[in-house]
Amino acid sequence: MRCPLSPLRGVGALRLPLGRIRLHWEPASRAGWDVAAHLGLATTEALLAPWPAAPDDWPRLVRPTLHEVTGLCAALAVATVALDLSNRLAEA
Repeated sequence: MRCPLSPLRGVGALRLPLGRIRLHWEPASRAGWDVAAHLGLATTEALLAPWPAAPDDWPRLVRPTLHEVTGLCAALAVATVALDLSNRLAEA
């Protein structure tokens, strides 16, 4: 059974928006869960981190990584807006 947040595959699959994180989890072959996080980039989606055979409390395991990446994406968004504004002011 696939989780509701698993990556969509095939024709008509939605692209992950810039800066968004998608989690995918499924039962591991022996024990625990195979968990993967993907990050939406400007033109593609990248594997952020895999956690193979993570324990049943895997949300506690992945939370620090997701928190750091979310903060980094927010900081990059602010920096991008500031750079765009600076470039527009320099052209004026």
